[in-house]
Amino acid sequence: MTDPAVERDAAEAASALSHPPVAPDATAAYGDHPDQVVDFYAPRAGGRGPVPLVVVLHGGAWRAPYDRGHITPFADFLARRGFAVANVEYRRGSSLPHQDAEGPVAGRWPETFDDVAAALDALPDLAARTFPQADTRRVVVTGHSAGGQLALWAAARHVLPYGSPWRLSCAPVLRGVVALAPIADFAVAEALEVCGGASAQLLGGAEHFADRLPYADPSALLPTGIATALVQGREDIVVPARVAESYVAAAARAGELVGLTLLDGVGHFPLIDPAADACAVVLEEIAQLAW
Repeated sequence: MTDPAVERDAAEAASALSHPPVAPDATAAYGDHPDQVVDFYAPRAGGRGPVPLVVVLHGGAWRAPYDRGHITPFADFLARRGFAVANVEYRRGSSLPHQDAEGPVAGRWPETFDDVAAALDALPDLAARTFPQADTRRVVVTGHSAGGQLALWAAARHVLPYGSPWRLSCAPVLRGVVALAPIADFAVAEALEVCGGASAQLLGGAEHFADRLPYADPSALLPTGIATALVQGREDIVVPARVAESYVAAAARAGELVGLTLLDGVGHFPLIDPAADACAVVLEEIAQLAW
């Protein structure tokens, strides 16, 4: 007998991925590698004055087969609501199956983090040259699933351990972060076998997991002092709500309040599906921080 939760997840994924890719208005490189690029979407609505910039970090378990293409309808959705949007690509794992896991290996250490750091550092200048109407003083970073982890990490670089090549001397200039079903606590994610052990693969395997955790795990990089909101489906079987709840609890222990919106009857993919009601909730969370 088919599991109803699996059937619902498959239907939600099919809906989210059914939208045709939306071509960007411009693309800019932040490095020499083909994956070191940012796609820009101009605001489709509103006046000509400065508008907030939303930075989008796609998910896909940090694995090579899943690039920024699948999240372009979501980027376009935000642009149609008046935001300037930067859809960031970054280096991901191998396209070849991993010997200890099902499917391709997740992420590259340190290249995945090198790229996200470099992209965020380059964005103010890239955006100013590409879309002068983008207000780089009003930036919100959002990301889905593995991209949610990267969004939380990007906002926490100033609390990385000393000696980290990605550490910032002060907090990044952000209005806030909206993380969507993020892989936000690596220990909990590994205990739940989220995405086939992708968190450990991202850090280079089990032998590096403990040593590299303080440099990558959002739940270890608290408090950030940056407004943070999580949106999570209660019925998510890809990244269960327990992962987000654990991050929120870790933030509370660190003396920081993190918002968590739990959506009934929602799984993993509606958060980035322009046809889903959940996507409107995400838009509202972003707008509250951006405007």
